Amino acid sequence: MSAPAASGGTPIEGKDQLVAYMDQGSKPPANWRIGTEHEKFVYALSDYRPLPYEGETGIRAMLEGLVEFGWTPVVENGNIIALSRPEGDSVTLEPGGQLELSGKLVQSIHETCTEVHQHLHETKQVAARIGAGMVGMGFIPKWKRDEIPWMPKGRYQVMKRYMPTVGTMGLDMMLRTCTVQVNLDYESEADMVRKMRVSIALQPLATALFANSPFTEGKPNGYLSYRSHVWTDTDPDRTGMLGFVFEDGFGFERWVDYLLNVPMYFVYRDGKYHDVAGKSFKDFLAGRLEGFEGQIPHMGDWTDHMTTSFPEVRLKRFIEMRGADGGPWGRLCALPALWVGLLYDSQALNEAEALIRDWSVAEMGALRDAVPKLALNAPHKGRLARDWALDMLKISRDGLKRRAMLSRKGSDEQHYLDELFEIAESGITPAERLLEAYHGRWKGEINPVYDECHY
Repeated sequence: MSAPAASGGTPIEGKDQLVAYMDQGSKPPANWRIGTEHEKFVYALSDYRPLPYEGETGIRAMLEGLVEFGWTPVVENGNIIALSRPEGDSVTLEPGGQLELSGKLVQSIHETCTEVHQHLHETKQVAARIGAGMVGMGFIPKWKRDEIPWMPKGRYQVMKRYMPTVGTMGLDMMLRTCTVQVNLDYESEADMVRKMRVSIALQPLATALFANSPFTEGKPNGYLSYRSHVWTDTDPDRTGMLGFVFEDGFGFERWVDYLLNVPMYFVYRDGKYHDVAGKSFKDFLAGRLEGFEGQIPHMGDWTDHMTTSFPEVRLKRFIEMRGADGGPWGRLCALPALWVGLLYDSQALNEAEALIRDWSVAEMGALRDAVPKLALNAPHKGRLARDWALDMLKISRDGLKRRAMLSRKGSDEQHYLDELFEIAESGITPAERLLEAYHGRWKGEINPVYDECHY
């Protein structure tokens, strides 16, 4: 959602081009890579308030400070809105000033963790200099929606106007949530289908393991993953259980059809976002988009449009796992480890398919609906989510063992799952640990969450 717009490229003359574009994402296993993204809330040490864009303790100052570490500014209308490096990694801004690292494409979780720690080293130095801190949670624990400053990015102004017309929580999603996600490759259309189905079915279990957003505006909100709950009333055209993925015949073309039915947000031309929210990309393809009559889209318009659907598993020319709350640094390595273990080992993928073989779409939807409040205690097919999560983790651990990707110290990737095993075996989520502290040693005060959970 946060990447700069990418208009331009080859004109699109028909749907076949869009299907072919998806197929071009197919890669042999030797070329599969791991791309991890994570967001965090940045706040003023003086009063825990989210940072405005301007000012000595502001997001612009944070980005300008990071330039010293070799990042190149990306500027929109005179404002730094992102940073990039030639290796392909970037730092971008979410609407409420959440700072996101989109990592390089790497081969192992070891490399992901090295990258995460380097980013922590850089951001902590800059944050300390400007009087800021950073915290990883799924939902901002203290502040009201109207207390969150908006970042100066054109696409966010379009979304700000449109979101309240289609749901009650879209602005909360934009301003008050943080996630960690991983992007993974597929070998072929058939491999994509298998991975999409496994990922969608198991995504609620990842949500439960990473549940870390039990507070809203300084008080417990009745949820363990309030971030996950927010997505249930953001925009029904862009979210929800993708039942069609489990239908016979699903493939790249069916995904393109789905995206063509997702309403547009904007058209980016000459450095400006033109608001076409709610209008049809099909009309754009046919040259009859209102305000752009006689014009057809380019591939850059399509890649922009692909970022405006928000399911918890999203297909581009790779597969995005988007179901987890943000959290502390250790769990930023655990999330990619979980999915790499499941999807990048052929035996593990077979076992994951066997695990979900008799799950109906309705049962998957019911599990997803139960997890925001109940997390690991959500019921599913006569067992608890906790039990299924342990099964999933064991499959992933064995997959990582068979991958045998060794660090310089000779260890493989299995240990990155240790914290997730501890959560599943105890049945106690990170959110429940926070609630215990809130009702105990914090004595009903919310500020200690910043002091104890900061990076």
